[in-house]
Amino acid sequence: MMDKSTNADNNILHIGFDDTDSRSGRCTTHLAFKILSNLKRNQSIKFLDYPLLIRLNPNIPWKTRGNGAVCIRLRTRNSKDIERITEYIKNEIEQNSDIGIGANPGLVFFEGRNIPDEIIEFNRIAMFDILSKQKAIKIAEKNKMKFFCYGNGQGLVGATAAIGCLLDSDYTFEVIAYRKIENCQTPRKIDSIKVIYLDRSTFPSTFNCYDHVHERILITPHGPDPVFCGIRGEDPEIVLEGLKMLKIEEKLEGYLIYRSNQGTGMHLINEIKLGDVKAYTSGISRCRVTTNPYTMQGGHVFFTVEDDSKNSCLAAVYEPTGLTKVAAQLQKGDLIEIGFGVRKATIKHPTVLNIEYISILETIQIYEFVNPSCVNCGKRMKSEGKDKGFQCKRCKTLDRYGKKVPLLNPRTIKEGLYVPTAKAHRHLTKPRHRYGIEKKGWDISKNNIFPKWFGIIG
Repeated sequence: MMDKSTNADNNILHIGFDDTDSRSGRCTTHLAFKILSNLKRNQSIKFLDYPLLIRLNPNIPWKTRGNGAVCIRLRTRNSKDIERITEYIKNEIEQNSDIGIGANPGLVFFEGRNIPDEIIEFNRIAMFDILSKQKAIKIAEKNKMKFFCYGNGQGLVGATAAIGCLLDSDYTFEVIAYRKIENCQTPRKIDSIKVIYLDRSTFPSTFNCYDHVHERILITPHGPDPVFCGIRGEDPEIVLEGLKMLKIEEKLEGYLIYRSNQGTGMHLINEIKLGDVKAYTSGISRCRVTTNPYTMQGGHVFFTVEDDSKNSCLAAVYEPTGLTKVAAQLQKGDLIEIGFGVRKATIKHPTVLNIEYISILETIQIYEFVNPSCVNCGKRMKSEGKDKGFQCKRCKTLDRYGKKVPLLNPRTIKEGLYVPTAKAHRHLTKPRHRYGIEKKGWDISKNNIFPKWFGIIG
């Protein structure tokens, strides 16, 4: 629920849309920017929250880029205004989506203050599982939501889930700067020195701006879409200040600050029994390593894990994550927690857990058996042959009944949390430094929105 009802409940509108882009271009968040640019001119509209950028299950095979949906929550004067807003947004979706070349938009409207629990639950599942368009339609019809589908309509799932995502626990912010359409086919020109300065000046209030290990800028995409850059952080004022630090020379269209689930690890909160793993889902498991890791061509590390129900599965740590050195040091018997996405089994390969993080909970002690030490001089003795005992080569002491003794082999791996290197982070990946500083909630009734959450540039 959002908060207690008021007489203005019928004037509150929640708008969700998804999958307006394709791999050829366009961007769902840019369409949100265009829509909000128009809506903000309407003096009768009051925005109840920042626009929400909701990233859904990143393992969906048919997603385009970041699998992000948008939700806008607003209040207006009367039902006539709601009708006009609904028609306007419907036209924008139809005219500004890549329908026919990969986009399959979904658009949903829900009127009322309180979001039904069924829609909230739909969003929770959409974070880690696969949901059908038919399920979204059923929920929309039951809850009297207006909805529209285009192409195959799969975007209806994300649109419905976005409305159900209240972000009332942990969340982050992202300011996205948009290019003018005439510049979208040209390379993005950004000064790496300014990005490094931004990162060093604002971290940890911003994150994933620059990968110092691989000397790589992380705030700019690489495709023809209209996003120039995006800066993520803990506070809307900080991310906007970060954008100003870049002193971008290209003439931009504007910027928009989103409240988001990015960097929260929201897709990795569902505990999965290894006997119930399903392709393309995300989750976590507390398990034991049951085979010593081995490294394949390309540097990828594989090993088998088993949960407390004695179900086992093959797990993989891929070289780009930067976790392979840690994974290679695991030993049979170690207790770990892993966050993962499930790779579908094929004729040639079994189901694999693609690991996103490793938390080492308990390491076993490893012993090797060595020859005994001489009781006289302390030097390690030599074997005289099978069942013939041992003799010291220094002082010639003979021990006919001596046996090999266990020697503890110290482990170099430490218990603790290991996350991927920054360049391998997905949108939802929680950076190491965010563990322990998660936000505790958002009160939509306070309406404490940063006034500069939207801006036109040039």
